[in-house]
Amino acid sequence: MMTHPVLLRLIPLVSDLSKDIPAAERYQRLLHALHQLLPCDALALLRWEDDHLRPVAVHGLSPDTLGRRFTLSKQPRLAYLLAERTPRRIPVDSPWPDPYDGLVDHHQEQLQVHDCVGCPVYLHDHCWGLITLDALQPGHFAEADLATLAAFAELAAATVMTIQRIEQLAKRADIAQSDAERYRLALTAKAERTWIGNSPASQRLLSDIECVAASDLTVLISGETGVGKELVASALHAQSHRAEQPLVSVNCAALPENLVESELFGHVRGAFSGALHERRGKFEWAHQGTLFLDAVGELPLSVQAKLLRALQSGHIQRVGSDHEHRVDVRIVAATNRDLAQEVAAGRFRADLYHRLSVYPLSVPALRERGQDVWQLAGYFLEQNRSRLGLRGLRLNPEAYRALQQHDWPGNVRELEHLIARAALNAT
Repeated sequence: MMTHPVLLRLIPLVSDLSKDIPAAERYQRLLHALHQLLPCDALALLRWEDDHLRPVAVHGLSPDTLGRRFTLSKQPRLAYLLAERTPRRIPVDSPWPDPYDGLVDHHQEQLQVHDCVGCPVYLHDHCWGLITLDALQPGHFAEADLATLAAFAELAAATVMTIQRIEQLAKRADIAQSDAERYRLALTAKAERTWIGNSPASQRLLSDIECVAASDLTVLISGETGVGKELVASALHAQSHRAEQPLVSVNCAALPENLVESELFGHVRGAFSGALHERRGKFEWAHQGTLFLDAVGELPLSVQAKLLRALQSGHIQRVGSDHEHRVDVRIVAATNRDLAQEVAAGRFRADLYHRLSVYPLSVPALRERGQDVWQLAGYFLEQNRSRLGLRGLRLNPEAYRALQQHDWPGNVRELEHLIARAALNAT
């Protein structure tokens, strides 16, 4: 049985839908197939953007056509073709100027009376763009050609939707890969760190971590700046049954107020200016794992209410969406503020505070940890010795006494930076 010649021309185009082909090449192959079906002097596929049409593929027109923009208010021929969903022919006696004057290959002068047809390309009920066909010979296109063009416009729409889906998947894959790599590096950095110290204060904290880690209770870690609250959160996750799942961290103090909700819960495309694609929030990234909310006391009251709802119900809603997502997340929060005082001052919701502090953990300040300061100093000395390529690096007795007597307002972070500066000066 012989295949119809029209189908022979369309089979490669249909086959292309399943191939990994750049968008520009897909558009060009689309016009090439149309030219085989309806031979003519010039074809163009134009995309509708704001108030103009932008050529994405041309055949029989000069290459610089792709760089042009045809404003609809100044191109009545194109506006006429877009006015109906079905193919239309430009009237032979039309006085309208032709947008392709001087652009048709081997025909530089003004276009005289010729045959021009076009058909909009619709994605569902949305006008995506326009296909135009021009023949220099009047009466070139028959009525049957318009029916063929209408059918081809449907195939063009399928091609465009395929391109859009591939582009969306590529964007999502890039975002996911970028986020996953960032989290992997963060986890690797945390995994290399461990709690240093054997003081009674440290032992009490480690015992509390071991006690609560295996549960799914929400933990509120409190302590001064630089005491190691993030390290405690990492230990809680590492000793939990969620250890093989992601530990996702959010620094609430570093987020602009207008982006906090999107960062936590995600957003859909067009939810706000700059939301060019759909994006998952940290709650969804942490599904079946642990979400660490650092500096939780910095959250604005408007976001606190939505966070409370997520903790109570396990449901989150992306910004701009009516659809809810169910998440299974263990919450660990940290703050250097006294949240009880913040509640009394009206800056933090009482119900959220009680929801977060199911199991409170207080991280001791470095001045409360006795000789832990010496062990920490040794740990940081070895790190810097290795980094600077030194054969040996140690503290003298006077340095040990100075470390023990200092009250360390910046805690472990201050000690780490002090040792780094001292090691650098020793080289």
